[in-house]
Amino acid sequence: MASVQVLTFGCRLNFVESEAMRRAALAAGRTDLLIVNSCGVTAEAVRQTRQAIRRAKRENPKTSIIVTGCAAEIDPSLFTVMPEVFQVLGNSAKANPTAWLTASNDSDTSLLPWDPAPPPVLNEGLEDHTRAFLAVQTGCDHRCTFCVIPFGRGPSRSVPMEQILAAAGRLTDKGFKEIVLTGVDLTSYGTDLPERPRLGTLVKAILREARGLARMRLSSIDCIEADADLLSAFAEEPRLMPYLHLSLQSGDDLILKRMKRRHLRAEAIRFCADLRRLRPNIVFGADLIAGFPTESDDMFQNSLALIKDCGLTHLHIFPFSARPGTPAARMPQVAAQTVKHRAARLREAGMMAFRAHLEAQKGKRLCVLSERDGTGRSEDFTRVRLGPVSASRLMEVEIAGHTGTMLEARNPT
Repeated sequence: MASVQVLTFGCRLNFVESEAMRRAALAAGRTDLLIVNSCGVTAEAVRQTRQAIRRAKRENPKTSIIVTGCAAEIDPSLFTVMPEVFQVLGNSAKANPTAWLTASNDSDTSLLPWDPAPPPVLNEGLEDHTRAFLAVQTGCDHRCTFCVIPFGRGPSRSVPMEQILAAAGRLTDKGFKEIVLTGVDLTSYGTDLPERPRLGTLVKAILREARGLARMRLSSIDCIEADADLLSAFAEEPRLMPYLHLSLQSGDDLILKRMKRRHLRAEAIRFCADLRRLRPNIVFGADLIAGFPTESDDMFQNSLALIKDCGLTHLHIFPFSARPGTPAARMPQVAAQTVKHRAARLREAGMMAFRAHLEAQKGKRLCVLSERDGTGRSEDFTRVRLGPVSASRLMEVEIAGHTGTMLEARNPT
């Protein structure tokens, strides 16, 4: 490896930060460097990160490996003991461009001190030649009983609106047709700013100022925190794409209470129904946890039924993973085999719902933004196989069918 590469795990915010770190390292003159941006949300994510580090060092023995991200922030000792690791950077340190100047490339033993202070917000977009991700918020003030991310990200902090509007303008001027707003707890945007703007205020301001922007998306949101301006934006603004990924986690009220979530089952169902009345073509995805401590068969059935009751089609299913130091780790655990079985059932139900969604698109004409691999995304975030077309084109295509995992366009031009 002759330059700087980044291996990223976890959320979209990590991908935004990875690009910022790669640029900072290049500007600092670093070479033969691999930055591993870790995720600490599950024990499996941490295991995969450590495995990837070992593999990378075997394949490139002369490469210096720096580990950062939430797993490194929460428990740096997991990585400082690894002989393959050159440095560990906390989430606060990685955002500082001078951090990439502090070590030479001729040592594989030095360790930059871990900084546990809350990380600053990074608000530059990640560019992939098709869409740009704009981080507008980081951190979280909530304390869900299963989650370690507040320990890795610190309290909620928001980027001032004027900075976001300037960044959105720059990205639009560069030719990006789609911007995705992302954050750790996106719907808490603005609560720490002097004028306390809400996410809906920000969305409307970007769409008003960035007239040349064709599309805007939101990353995962908390339905109970969605404000009135955000709902009206979905109703009134066709450039705000009709897809939302919801942080639901469970469909049972007692489990939601034990998770310390802020919504009830009926509120999630009502939110989806209300948005469908405002935007009939909207599609929902969601995160669901299988086998949370104390979850009974009846409680699990409520989560299973939520897929239909909310009309969810794009699911992320997580088998419960006890994280040390969280209240959920001290609760009565569900048997590992039961957790695995319930996760499989949720995935099966989710796949059935997704395939029904694909089937319903046959014969429709959809607007698709093409990507570099011969596919694209429709407005509702469904992947469409296009064939050999150039990237970053907005195309109207007719849907001929699907593969079970994506739609297929008929003779796109």
